[in-house]
Amino acid sequence: MTNTDLINLLHDLCSQPREQQWLEFKSNGIDHEQIGQYISAMSNGATLANKPFGYLVWGVEDRTHAIKGTTFSFANAKHGNQDLELWLRIYLDPKINFEIFEFDYEDKHIVLVRIPAAKSEPTNFQKKPFVRVGSNKTDLLKYPDWMRIIYNSQEDWSAKVVEKASVVDLEPQALKVAREKFKEKNPNVPYFGQIDTWDDSTFLDKARITINQKITNTALLLLGKPESVHYLSPAIAEITWKLDTEEKAYEHFTVPFLLTTTQVMQRVRNVQIRFYPDHELLATTVNKYDTKSILEAIHNCIAHQDYSLRSRIILTEKIDKLIFTNAGNFFEGTPEEYSFGEKTPNRYRNPWLVNAMSNLGMIDHLGYGIHSLYVSQRNRFFPLPDYILSDPHEVIMYMYGQTIDENYPKLLIERRDLSLSKVILLDKVQKKEPILDTSADMLRKEKLIEGRKPNYFVCKAIAQATDKKAEYSKNTAFEKRQYFDWILKSIQEHGSLSRKDIDKLLWDMLPAWMSIDQKKNRIKNLISKLSQSDRIVNVGTDRDPEWILGDLEVK
Repeated sequence: MTNTDLINLLHDLCSQPREQQWLEFKSNGIDHEQIGQYISAMSNGATLANKPFGYLVWGVEDRTHAIKGTTFSFANAKHGNQDLELWLRIYLDPKINFEIFEFDYEDKHIVLVRIPAAKSEPTNFQKKPFVRVGSNKTDLLKYPDWMRIIYNSQEDWSAKVVEKASVVDLEPQALKVAREKFKEKNPNVPYFGQIDTWDDSTFLDKARITINQKITNTALLLLGKPESVHYLSPAIAEITWKLDTEEKAYEHFTVPFLLTTTQVMQRVRNVQIRFYPDHELLATTVNKYDTKSILEAIHNCIAHQDYSLRSRIILTEKIDKLIFTNAGNFFEGTPEEYSFGEKTPNRYRNPWLVNAMSNLGMIDHLGYGIHSLYVSQRNRFFPLPDYILSDPHEVIMYMYGQTIDENYPKLLIERRDLSLSKVILLDKVQKKEPILDTSADMLRKEKLIEGRKPNYFVCKAIAQATDKKAEYSKNTAFEKRQYFDWILKSIQEHGSLSRKDIDKLLWDMLPAWMSIDQKKNRIKNLISKLSQSDRIVNVGTDRDPEWILGDLEVK
């Protein structure tokens, strides 16, 4: 928003006869928990008042609505050692994209927070929903009728009718392909033989793309002509392919997404990769990326994009992976819950769009999309997808086209019987991600991993099978007796050893996974054991020890 837009908005808010369920004025800073509660209350109040946003404004007197300015600023506000804004976002559930604007009005500092209305469920702060009743902020749970209104308030952007658009604004080739895809998806329906006889309007209604022969946002996204994209504004209907390797390139693709997603997929450089298992005569050859998986990932981005955030979908091609980015949080559950193909989502951000894409065979309606990505990567011996959800306003997915640990694909080639759950755990091990102790114990019993928590690595049996003996040896500790023998033999040869001498003697013999501190502590413990048993004696100082053989060892 420009400064002029903000000033005009401020005037509009101040012109309200009084504070509202969706509007709160403050003069100066308030308790941080109060701020979070007000954001919850304004979000819920906006839904009850049928407003798209609620507002929390500092610098306006609540009784007179006089603009007096404020000394409060989000830019400098902290909650403990954490930025106040980040702290608030952590405790708001579900995540909402509230926006903070700080600006000056006639030399008076104003802070304005624009808060999206709650959608389909109340906005909570610290697990409690709030609402404004009269001049007071209180617990929304006391008002079950209001709770019911909010739970029934899901606004499906994808189902909105665009009154000024018509079938003329749809791409004829996209309509033709959509009809073919619809027939492929519905070969057993009673009306299958009639599909080709339907006019476009009838077909679009039957496929649940339009509503009562009126064009929806879904129809424009999937089938619209490029020149008709303005009907979707301010939402952005665009997919950007970006090459970010030693070469740089990019290209933007707009509607109709039913056709242009294939064009995006074809921009990806998809060479063949060869794996050379130790116990097979021929190399195993696979494509760097599975084209079906690329389309699945792009279509998932389209289906689950939060179009209110006015952001494009981005496919970034790196040397070793593809990165898919779409706006909006992960709407229900977690990616891990969908990885086994056992979870079906109860709701969608864009239900009309999801249903239409399902009817055209673009996505799976039951939540198997993520599962199919996992299975595809597993069957092609590549690392499994990673989902990055650290930003509440976007979902990032990595699709790997290169190995992380050569041992991993060789293991999958040789052990095709491994369950997906075990493959997921092994994938975490190769990525140095933590796994549960019980999982580590299970993998260790099956001789799939070795090492000490958290530094697990490929076990000896697999190392021999995949020609990783040298790497295995570097990660494996010797018996204590061997370390003792080296120290004692070296002292016998040289007469004495300092701590630095012992460090040099043992350093490269300790496991490669150990940190510097871990190696120092390990050597300290070995020296302590020998000293306690009188096998070596310190004839120097505690600060600069000099170790000689003890009486027990000399005898």
